[in-house]
Amino acid sequence: MDILLEPFFQRALLGGFLIGMMAPLLGTYLVLRRLSMIGDTLAHVSIAGVALGFLIQVYPVVVGLLFALLASFAVEKLRRAYRSYAELSIAIILSGGVALASLLFTLGKGFNINVMSYLFGSIYTLDSVDLWMVTGVTAVVLAVVLIFFKELFLLTFDEDAAGISGLPIGFFNLLVTVLTAFVISVSIKIVGALLVSALLIIPVAASLVLAKGFRQGVVLAVIISEIAVIGGLVLSGVWNLAPGATIVLLSILLLLAAFGIKRRINI
Repeated sequence: MDILLEPFFQRALLGGFLIGMMAPLLGTYLVLRRLSMIGDTLAHVSIAGVALGFLIQVYPVVVGLLFALLASFAVEKLRRAYRSYAELSIAIILSGGVALASLLFTLGKGFNINVMSYLFGSIYTLDSVDLWMVTGVTAVVLAVVLIFFKELFLLTFDEDAAGISGLPIGFFNLLVTVLTAFVISVSIKIVGALLVSALLIIPVAASLVLAKGFRQGVVLAVIISEIAVIGGLVLSGVWNLAPGATIVLLSILLLLAAFGIKRRINI
């Protein structure tokens, strides 16, 4: 347990706490609007940006963030072009992100070991700059959710009514997508690009089993997410496991526990 006293692990715990709070806040809106896969899409595009960052020797997280932002704009553009087949936009961008990442991996064989830490997460790589970026994104996400809570609630449950009432639907759709790109880009160092979307989805799925209202669902999702992230980081640090894997597996265990609690209550 000496690892708990190490500065790098304390940075990982603080960063994980912030990620565990902001991911389900956005994940609730994504899941309820049936956009769960957008997190996976932006994560794959982001890892292509990380690979390019290593290739041109520019801070990989920033390049990954730029790629994720461009992908978020493209998703919204395609969603408007294919209104009746909105899932097409996600499939197209996901395919392009995987293809581009594969291409960049073959061009930079020397950095593949470094990129692996971004694919599966690592508690050893989070430095002070990363922590400040996580803190900044968390502050922005919290501010947006608190300021526009009513607008996002209306948009989530009745987009047509939101449009009729004069709400700028396009702006808020783009806002949520852009914030998702930010959250994913700053989270991949701890959770990993292949698993970060699970942090947006699984805690929300568990909260939906137990919650009796929207606000209660948001609070439960954050609590479940924090238990999974902090618990997963401690387990990965003590037993030298991949943090993304332990966090996601712990999330799934909590989801199963939620089903068990729900079943017991119904009995």
